[in-house]
Amino acid sequence: MIALLNLPPNLESALLLVTPLLPLLIASIFIVPAWRGGALVLSPFAGMAGLLTSLLVRTDTTLDLSWHLLGSRMGLDSTGQTFLLFTALLWLLAGFFSQRYMAQYHHQPGFTAFYLLAMSGNFGLIIAQDIATFYFFFALMSFASYVLVIHNRDKFAIYASRVYIILVIVGELMVFAAFILMATQANTIYLQELPPISLSPLAIFLILLGFGIKAGALPLHFWLPLAHPAAPVPASAVLSGAMIKAGLIGWLRFLPLGNQSLPEWGSLVIVAGLAAAFYGALVGISQPNPKTVLAYSSISQMGLITIGIGIGLIEPGLWSLTLPAILLYALHHGLAKGALFLGVGITNAQLSRIARSWSTAVMVLPALALAGAPFTSGILAKSALKAAIPSTLFPWSEWLDVLLPLAAVGTTLLMVRFIYLIWQQPQGKEPLKLSTWLAWAILLLCAASIAWVIPEAVDFRSYSLKVDTMWSGLWPIGLALLVSILARIISSRWDRIHYPHFPAGDLVVIVDWFAKQVRRPTMGRTMALVQNGMADFQAALHTLKPARFLSQIERHLADFTVIGVLLLFIGLVIIVIAIAAL
Repeated sequence: MIALLNLPPNLESALLLVTPLLPLLIASIFIVPAWRGGALVLSPFAGMAGLLTSLLVRTDTTLDLSWHLLGSRMGLDSTGQTFLLFTALLWLLAGFFSQRYMAQYHHQPGFTAFYLLAMSGNFGLIIAQDIATFYFFFALMSFASYVLVIHNRDKFAIYASRVYIILVIVGELMVFAAFILMATQANTIYLQELPPISLSPLAIFLILLGFGIKAGALPLHFWLPLAHPAAPVPASAVLSGAMIKAGLIGWLRFLPLGNQSLPEWGSLVIVAGLAAAFYGALVGISQPNPKTVLAYSSISQMGLITIGIGIGLIEPGLWSLTLPAILLYALHHGLAKGALFLGVGITNAQLSRIARSWSTAVMVLPALALAGAPFTSGILAKSALKAAIPSTLFPWSEWLDVLLPLAAVGTTLLMVRFIYLIWQQPQGKEPLKLSTWLAWAILLLCAASIAWVIPEAVDFRSYSLKVDTMWSGLWPIGLALLVSILARIISSRWDRIHYPHFPAGDLVVIVDWFAKQVRRPTMGRTMALVQNGMADFQAALHTLKPARFLSQIERHLADFTVIGVLLLFIGLVIIVIAIAAL
């Protein structure tokens, strides 16, 4: 992309700094109870700095902050600019949507504060140009999002947040270990100074899995269909539209794409992407919750984007064509999926029959875009992805020509299921404010138009408007609609024939089963013996003179605040020592 104005370098550097700092500063105002009303008024504007940076700052701008962490560097390249554009748009409009929508919920100030912290982390990792800064903002976004998932405090939200935080911690450890390996090998923490090194298989494995958790890649996807329906609507929109793209940008930043040919890893990634594309559709169409259906749709769509990563690993010489296709697809999916999630909040409100009919009909547009209908951003994004598949990529070129249209059939079935559930859900009790309607309408407009005007789309516009291309986007939708009608007829006439139901989170069921086996009576008796032995040992300690001193230490460590601060301090010390020793 090209900056709209030629700003002075100092102003460009200031915009870079303000991008993650503004939401962080507004979030800090919530600490003072008397100021929380003013902070709620300011919070929707926190994403404005990120949007201005994506539009006004040139892609060669960098800012060095020697005082931050180990010497932070922020900057904007073409990849970061595209990510920041749709990410900032989604956070900004979801923030305006949230201001009135979340007023009906309890703990709105707490939700908004952590919403801003997650926004700061999301913006910061996009413009980060060194490993330490990227990791700092990546962790900030991940842990702040935990509070968004658990916000409702009901049984399902607590369960979903536990699954989410476990996978977050696992992913953070994998990413940190990969960063240590990379920085040790390259002897630098700055991305621009990282040479095209040949990464070890362990580093590649950790990068793929660590960021794959955030991207919802199979088989580490199962937090998505739990977290999305548990979180409030504005949080679900940014979780699916923006934050899962943090895993994608992690792959783009740290995998040797365009520098190193890794056909074995590339083939594995393509297989995982195809599996996610079909698995998300097969499981998603059985879900009774529209937000869960959208979550499985995100798994499926991210699987298609993952195919582009696999192509880049196999054919580094064609990365200049593959990267724009991935960026275009990420932008298209982020805005369209965000519009659908906010649409769930619209139809959950108190609406007249006419307003409900119109809002449901309007949601068909981003749904068709995800399915790849002609003249939508979806046909443009899928045309770009198809054009990025070289004919020399045997046998994947032949397989993908067949499988990608079938994946579009699955996406259409998901969207049909989603629209049906939206129409069937009961009407809410709270009316919507004008600002909520306006934020949703602007996001719908952006989802329909922006993908067509960004520079990454230049090489694919004419291709997407060809008759053959439009037919390849139209027939999967027609086939899916025919399948939906036949399935409806069959289920209405034969009650015993039903599509199998998969519980939300699917693979979590296996984990729960294993946990139940661990809690069997035999295991319980073993644990009781261990606990009795520990109690006897503790009683023996109390007979010694230092017993009182040890008891006082134990009481202090049992306090959550004390142990939490100690763990945070120890973790920071370990990180600083490990990186400083490079």
